[in-house]
Amino acid sequence: MRADARAARPYLVVDSVTRLGPETRGAVVLGASHAGSYPAHLAAAAGLRGVVLNDAGFGRERAGVAGLFDLEALGMPAAALSHRSARIGDGADGERRGVLSCVNGPARALGLQIGMRAREGATFLAERAPDWRGNAPEAAEQRVEASVSGEGPPVWLLDSVSQVTPADAGAIAVTGSHGGLLGSDPRSAIKVDVFAALFNDADGGVDGAGITRLPALDARGIAAGTVSAWSARIGDGRSIYADGFVTHLNETARRFSAEIGSSARAFVEAMRAAWRPSR
Repeated sequence: MRADARAARPYLVVDSVTRLGPETRGAVVLGASHAGSYPAHLAAAAGLRGVVLNDAGFGRERAGVAGLFDLEALGMPAAALSHRSARIGDGADGERRGVLSCVNGPARALGLQIGMRAREGATFLAERAPDWRGNAPEAAEQRVEASVSGEGPPVWLLDSVSQVTPADAGAIAVTGSHGGLLGSDPRSAIKVDVFAALFNDADGGVDGAGITRLPALDARGIAAGTVSAWSARIGDGRSIYADGFVTHLNETARRFSAEIGSSARAFVEAMRAAWRPSR
């Protein structure tokens, strides 16, 4: 988590709400995660008073902002900034350039409006949101192993790349996470050297932020790609695998015969065909 230390700022700025600690309870957060259901659950579990996230291009079934309405049902004010105004995965850029594109009912009641600067919206939340004392529901985040045949690495369908564990080294990770680096840090691309990884492109967004993990993973020899946010639900690894169509690839994935426009399943098949036990 990257939090600004300026005393004048009444809210925290973070690159990902997957990194919220107990010290954030009662805070308002301007974050750069997508505004889907799982990040919203994390905001509720952390006991925030309010949160601003990134709309990730809205995407299929408006999955990129679904979490705002999950929080509305719990009574927590929340908003999303436009992915075309600021980089997903970069909280500082969200504060600097972000413009609100979606606001839930409790946030609207506090004065937040579409078109407002994200930092102004976060300030409104910090000044006006009451303590939130609701109970966060159990996380619906899934981690499922795909059924595949023949020799090759296991294929994990993960709602969030934060679910990757050291035991996944050498596996194929199909994740619901956006394909953007956190705070432009190449080390944040993925925490384990998997064989290949697939992400959601968050509709690209300003500065192509939704695909910036790909070159960082190339440098580590990890094949990687993204699927269209409009083909599969962000934050849903099973949808990425079942519904996704590939929009971007890094050079390692291209060498392994992956193709833009193919299905996510075809990407996985190409990766398993390229795999060798010595890799």
